[in-house]
Amino acid sequence: QVQLVESGGGSVQAGGSLRLSCAGFGYTYTNIDMAWFRQAPGKEREGVARLCVGGRTRYSDSVAGRFTLSKDDAKTSLYLQMDSLKPEDTAIYYCAAGYGCYDAWADFPYRGQGTQVTVSS
Repeated sequence: QVQLVESGGGSVQAGGSLRLSCAGFGYTYTNIDMAWFRQAPGKEREGVARLCVGGRTRYSDSVAGRFTLSKDDAKTSLYLQMDSLKPEDTAIYYCAAGYGCYDAWADFPYRGQGTQVTVSS
C-alpha cells in the first residue's frame, strides 16, 4: 500500500524559507511522477509544482522562481524548497504521486494528508 507522508511545514515571516518533504512508501516502481498542491482557506486546491519521470518540471506562475523541486537519489521522496515566501503562500500543502504526468489532483492515485504552511507579514 502506497503512503505519502509530508513534513516540514510551519510558520515563517514573509521573505523566509521552508523546505517541505514528501516521503513515499510502498511503491511498486520507484520511478514515479510526483507533485505538490496547496489549498488556502476558502479557496480551491491548486497545483504548485510537478516533477515527472525524466526530470520534466512545471511550476505555477505564482511560485516560479521562488520554489524549487527535487527528488532523493532513490526517487521515492519529493522536496519543495520554498524561498521568498509571501503571505499568499499560506495554505495546506499536499503531496501527490502516480504513474502519469498528471495536472489535476483528482488524477493522482496516491495523496498525502497535508502539512500547514503559514506566512506572516
